[in-house]
Amino acid sequence: MNAQVRSGENAGRQAQQAADSKPVRMLGRVGLAAYGLVNLLFAYLAAKVAFSGGGGGNASKQGALQTLASQPGGGVLLWVITIGLVALAVWQLTEAGVGYGYADSGKRRTFRRLGSAGKAIAFAALAFSAGKIAAGGSAGSGGKQKTITAKVMELPGGQILVGLVGLGIIAGAGYLAYHGWKKKFLEDLDLVRASLGTRKTAIRLGQVGFIAVGVAYALVGVLVLAAAVTYDPKKSTGLDGALQTLAKQPYGPVLLGLIALGVACYGIYCFFDARFRRS
Repeated sequence: MNAQVRSGENAGRQAQQAADSKPVRMLGRVGLAAYGLVNLLFAYLAAKVAFSGGGGGNASKQGALQTLASQPGGGVLLWVITIGLVALAVWQLTEAGVGYGYADSGKRRTFRRLGSAGKAIAFAALAFSAGKIAAGGSAGSGGKQKTITAKVMELPGGQILVGLVGLGIIAGAGYLAYHGWKKKFLEDLDLVRASLGTRKTAIRLGQVGFIAVGVAYALVGVLVLAAAVTYDPKKSTGLDGALQTLAKQPYGPVLLGLIALGVACYGIYCFFDARFRRS
């Protein structure tokens, strides 16, 4: 029994060493930089929607990838982003297994690891979309989301399930906003050697960025919840549809412009995250 315990402890240490190794950390940093670029493109599309009063193309991360693919040399860069996102997903997967050794409690560590597991799934899905677009396909997110919502609605208890998904999205969006407001993201950064100006910039970008991304996804959650309450799957239109809907409201373009600016801040913050992520 003792031999089995020692074997398990050795395996855990080896896994931790692998997760903390330079190659894995480098993969994560490259992935964070790639994700930052995706968010900057997403912010650009959201700003276009704001200035056009509800037009301007697909304002989502998939739309950002499609926009990049249509530019000269965009296909090559899109493949680089795909590889970076895959690396980010793998890194988050290792963090989910053995990461956050610096957490101040076991409960906090478990919570962070569960969060990394969710991020790994999200980044893997985005990497799949990027790879599909790079290979000449299309993400086709909007219509697909509507179809999924409609199919779920047809299931027994489907209306309740869609409502719970909407509430879950709103809760996740609220956590992102809280994460930014309370500067929780600083737990993952090592800014000891950074200059005072760099520290202040990273903190402000993180605060504004996380709150803006939280607001954007809260809009998605509200529309999903509205689809459940009214039993109308067409109201669940994904991130692009949520921003398009906001742009058509009184003062909507102004609010959407602020969200776009905040998402741009988050995109830039990702580069700081890549540079100063705690080892």
